[in-house]
Amino acid sequence: MKTNKKIIVTWLLLGSLSIAGCSSAQTPAATVETPTATTAAAEVSTPAAGATDTTTIVDSATETATPVTAEATATQASASGTTAGATPTSEDSADASTPTAATSGTSGTAESATPKIVAAVNAFVATLDSSQKSSVMFDWSNTAQKQRWSNLPQGLYQRSGVMWGNLSATQQNAWLVVMQATLSTEGYNRVMAEWNADDALAAAQGSGGGGGPGGQLQFGKQYYWIAIIGTPSESSPWMWQWGGHHITVNATIAGANISLTPSFIGVQPATYTDANGNTVRPLGDIEDEAFALVNSLDATRQKAAILGSAPVDLVLGPGQDNKTIQPEGLPASQMTAEQQAALLKLIGHYAGLVNDSAAAARMAEIASTLGQTYFAWYGPTAAGSAAYFRITGPTLVIEYAPQGGGGNGTGLGGSASPLHIHGIYRDPTNDYGAMYTK
Repeated sequence: MKTNKKIIVTWLLLGSLSIAGCSSAQTPAATVETPTATTAAAEVSTPAAGATDTTTIVDSATETATPVTAEATATQASASGTTAGATPTSEDSADASTPTAATSGTSGTAESATPKIVAAVNAFVATLDSSQKSSVMFDWSNTAQKQRWSNLPQGLYQRSGVMWGNLSATQQNAWLVVMQATLSTEGYNRVMAEWNADDALAAAQGSGGGGGPGGQLQFGKQYYWIAIIGTPSESSPWMWQWGGHHITVNATIAGANISLTPSFIGVQPATYTDANGNTVRPLGDIEDEAFALVNSLDATRQKAAILGSAPVDLVLGPGQDNKTIQPEGLPASQMTAEQQAALLKLIGHYAGLVNDSAAAARMAEIASTLGQTYFAWYGPTAAGSAAYFRITGPTLVIEYAPQGGGGNGTGLGGSASPLHIHGIYRDPTNDYGAMYTK
């Protein structure tokens, strides 16, 4: 399978190389346009010096496949000529409890992806009883449900739909086929690794996975929810929503077009040990590449990019729909060709969450305005520190924000830690597929 890395290099050679050349303790203010229904407030970090995490990871294209569950292996949506990519982990690792795609449901053209997704969703719905169907299905006009997502755990935020822990193994496997058909191999495996982290967090919290005062907070994979908004169709717009603590994927499908914005890409703990004793870093490549990029800048470029000495919190996180933020930091037009390539590669981990053909179109869109794309940094530049970065462009907002998490990343509150990450991926012009559904 062609990796996003190869695609990005091709785009760069074709056109990107021709591109012309706040306060650290506060979250920059977002510019409010037209507020709509919002969700509960996100957890807020306290800027502070961070710890160091030196675990290494392998390239996401490493070929690995493991069963979806102990009971059964998930059926994979049909695809041709593609192979699996491993969840970002330590070398030679494979978590037996982590579902990884046996093949990618993303080969061919964008037109071929939507029928597979629709067929997979319909197959999932067919496994549900009448009560579950009533719970999981929402009208397309239900804006409140589209915006009903958060990074907050069970006990602090009420989601709607069907909860993962209430589904049978057959139903769970059917849903994983939907995700495999929609996401790229890298994207699917990354999401699975983030999801498994919540089980590691639950184990660290003790019996029942409860945390916080009184143990009312519930962590773990079972507390993730599925919703289907609109009628699955190969032509009319609809969306699926899956998420819980630290991960949400909002997938809007309108004909051949697929949008995965807004999605919450976070993890706690950011480093954990799987059932086979392997070290897993679901966002490790993103962290490492971001530090490599900021440290590749010379003094003049760093002065433009680094806006504060301590990390800040998300600006456009949950509940911040229909808001914008002014670009700040270093424009890509002032980067070297190598730095532009590194920036595109970093962006590709977010834009490449979606299946390969849709990701190619998305990356081409981003590359076409690369000169208007900005890279901003808050925090130390020593690799492994707790540092925030933001990438903003005409059709792009990416944020990566360390949170409080105790010494091992499994606690609550305290100084910002590289072991507890909140992240957001948005398109200010196309969240919830706005461009496709006008």
